[in-house]
Amino acid sequence: MNAIRNESLGLKRSWYHAASLLWIFLIALQWISFTQESWYTETTSLVLWTLAAVSILEVILPFRMLYRTIIKAVVLLYILHKTLIDYMVYIPYGTLTERVEQFILHMPPYVWFSLCAWVMLEAALRLVNSTRRILVFLGVNIISLGILDSFTQIPLWVEIAWVMFAGMGWLVCQHFRNYQLQYPQGWKRMIRYPYKILANIAIIFSLIIVASVNMPEIPPTLTDPYTAWRNYTGTSANQSRNGVLDIPTATESGYSREDSQLGGGFNFDYTPVMSITTSDRSYWRGETRSEYTGTGWDEPGRASMENLSASQTLENEEAGKVKTKKVTQKVTMLNDTVYPILFGAYSISQVSSVNGEERADRMLWNTERAELHVVTSRQQPQYPKNYTVVSEVPIIVEDELRTKSADALYTSNPAEDKYLQLPSRFPERVKDLAAEVTASAKTPYEKVALLQDYLQQNFNYTNNPDLSRKVSNDFVEGFLFDIREGYCDYFSTALVMMARAEGIPARWVKGYAPGQMSLNSDMQAPRQPGAPIETTYTVTNADAHSWAEVYFGEYGWIPVEATPGFDMPLLTESSEVQPADQPEDQPEEEPVQEEKQAPTPEQTSNMIPTFVIWIAAAVIVLWVAYMFWRNRLSLRFLLLRLRTGRPLTPEQKVLAETERWIRYARRRGLTRSGDETLRESVTRWSQLRPSAQTTFEELLMKFEQTRYSPATVTADDWKVVYQAALKLRKELKAERA
Repeated sequence: MNAIRNESLGLKRSWYHAASLLWIFLIALQWISFTQESWYTETTSLVLWTLAAVSILEVILPFRMLYRTIIKAVVLLYILHKTLIDYMVYIPYGTLTERVEQFILHMPPYVWFSLCAWVMLEAALRLVNSTRRILVFLGVNIISLGILDSFTQIPLWVEIAWVMFAGMGWLVCQHFRNYQLQYPQGWKRMIRYPYKILANIAIIFSLIIVASVNMPEIPPTLTDPYTAWRNYTGTSANQSRNGVLDIPTATESGYSREDSQLGGGFNFDYTPVMSITTSDRSYWRGETRSEYTGTGWDEPGRASMENLSASQTLENEEAGKVKTKKVTQKVTMLNDTVYPILFGAYSISQVSSVNGEERADRMLWNTERAELHVVTSRQQPQYPKNYTVVSEVPIIVEDELRTKSADALYTSNPAEDKYLQLPSRFPERVKDLAAEVTASAKTPYEKVALLQDYLQQNFNYTNNPDLSRKVSNDFVEGFLFDIREGYCDYFSTALVMMARAEGIPARWVKGYAPGQMSLNSDMQAPRQPGAPIETTYTVTNADAHSWAEVYFGEYGWIPVEATPGFDMPLLTESSEVQPADQPEDQPEEEPVQEEKQAPTPEQTSNMIPTFVIWIAAAVIVLWVAYMFWRNRLSLRFLLLRLRTGRPLTPEQKVLAETERWIRYARRRGLTRSGDETLRESVTRWSQLRPSAQTTFEELLMKFEQTRYSPATVTADDWKVVYQAALKLRKELKAERA
C-alpha cells in the first residue's frame, strides 16, 4: 500500500503528470468551444476557470489527495462566487447572512457545471494512463466531434484538428514516460541534451503542419452513412452547401442573455412578454455592450452602480444637451420570466412605481450605460409584475447635426475611446469597406447615414441565414463578405463596428421592438383636454431586437436602425438622411464586393494561425540547412563524383580531405610558400602550433602513405584522416582562443 501511495505521489510530481493535464485541458477547450454556442457566457467562463484552477492546483500542491480535494473545493467556490457577481447573475445586497443566502440561492445550476467539469478532468487524468487508453480516449473525442460536425450547423474541423494535435503530444509524452520507466539510466543520459529531443519533436510537428496547409483540396468521394441511407430510402436529406445536414435547431426568439457568440438561426416565438401603455411609440431599451470580441459582445468587469430610491431623478453621464420630451410607460409583465433590467424608452429618468407602490428599492442604476438593474432575493419577488417609468426622449434637429464635423463633436474623452474599441485582429477589409462606403461623407452624421443605407439596401433579412457560406472567423467579416444575410444581430453589430472603424463612438443595444398596437377600452375612455393619447403595445418574444447607438458628442447617444424592415423614430428613413452628394445607383457596388469575397479553400488555412505556419516553415528551413551542413562532406564528394563521372576511390577522398585541412590551416594564418613541400610546411606549423603537432604528423603520414606507398588505401584510412582533420580544427581553435 505504501509503495502504491509513494508511486502515486511521485507520479503527481512528475513532468508526465503535468503534461497529461496540459493535453487534457487542451482537449477540454475544444468541447467548451462547441458548447459556448448554447451556454451562457458566465457558464463558459466558470467551466474554463474551473478546469484551469484544478489543473494548476493538481500540479503545485504537494499534499495528499484528501487535502488537495478540500483546497480545490474552496477555490472552486470562490471562482463560482466571483463569476456570478462579475456577470451580474446576482448582485450582493444587505447583511452577510443575506449575501450568503443570495449566493446559495443562485448557485444552481452553475455549481453542477463546475462540479461536472472537475470530476471529468480528474477521471480522465487517472483513468487514461496507457497508450491504448489514450488512443481510445482520442478516438471517442474525435468521433463525437465528427458526428456533431456532421449533424449540427456548427463547424468543428478546427476543434478536431486541435484534439489530434493534443493527442499526438500526449502520445509522445507517453512514449518518453515509458522509456523513462524501462531505461532509467538511458533516460538520464538523454535528458542531458534535451535540445535534441525538442528539436526532433519540433521538426515532426512542423512537417505535419506544413503538409496539412499545402494539402490540395479534394472533394469527398464517399457519402456519410446517414445521407446514403436517406437517399436509398428516398427520404429527403435536406442538405446545405457543405453537405452538413440542416437539422432545425431548438433556438427560439426572445431576449438573449448570451451575447459573446452571435450568429446561427432561430424560430419565431410569439409568446407574450409584456404590454406597454404609452403616448409615444418606441423601442424598449434593455442593456448595452461595448467590447466586441470577434464573435460577439462582452462587458468585462463589473460596472459601477448606485442604489435607487423612489421618485429619484436618474442621472445619465452621457446624456446630450438637447431638448427632451418626457414619456411615461406603464409596463405589465405577461409571463414569469426573470430579466436583469427594467425596460424603457431611450434613457429612463425616473421610476414612478413598482407593483403599484411608490418605491424603487432593490434596484441599481448604471449612470454610464443608462441601465436600470433589478436586485433579486428570496424574500422579494424576482421581477416586478408591473412598473411605471418615465423616459427622456431627445428631440434631435437633424439639419443641425448633419453639419457638425468630427472636431466639433468629439474631444479626447477616455469614455469615447472605450466605444472605439476594435479587436487586435479586426479584419482590414471591413475597415476598407467602411472607408469606401463613407468616402463621400464629410461629417459623422453623414457617415452613419451612408452605413445605415448601405446595410439596408445590400443585405437581406432572414432568421435562418445560410452559415455554410461563412469563411471568416470574424462575425462581422463573415456577414459582410460571406453570408450576406441575417437578422438584427448581424446588421446592428456590423453598423457599430463599421462606425468605430471610421472613428465614430458606437455601442450595441438589445431590447425589444415596439410590438403590436392593440385597441383596448382605455383608449375609448374620456380624457382631459390636452392629455396625450395613450396606446397599448403587446410585446412578444418575436419582438426581441438589437440595434446600434451612436454617440454624437453634445447630442448624446442616438439610436440607429440598420436592419431592413424595422422602423425607428430616429435615423430610419434612408431618403431623409442620405446626403445630397451620395450616388443614386448604390446597388452597383454589390458585384465589386462579390469579387472581393474570399475563396472557400482558404477555410482550411484559417484552421491554423498564420504565425504557427510561419514558425513551422522556419523550423523546417533551419532543419534542412542543418542537414546540408552536417552532410556537407558527402555532398562535396557527390559533386566531385558528378564532375568525374565515377565514384571517388578512398585514395581520392584522402587527397581531397588533405586539401581541405590545408585550406583551413591557411585561414588560421598557417601559410605555405610555393617551393615548400608539405613535410616542410608541417614541420614549420608544428613549431608555431605545438599543441597540434601530433595531429599534424598523423595527417602528414596518411598523406604520404596515400601518395607514395604502394599499399592499398581503404575506406578506414579515409575515416582516420577525416577524424584527425576534425581534431585539428578543434586544436587550432583552442590555441587561437
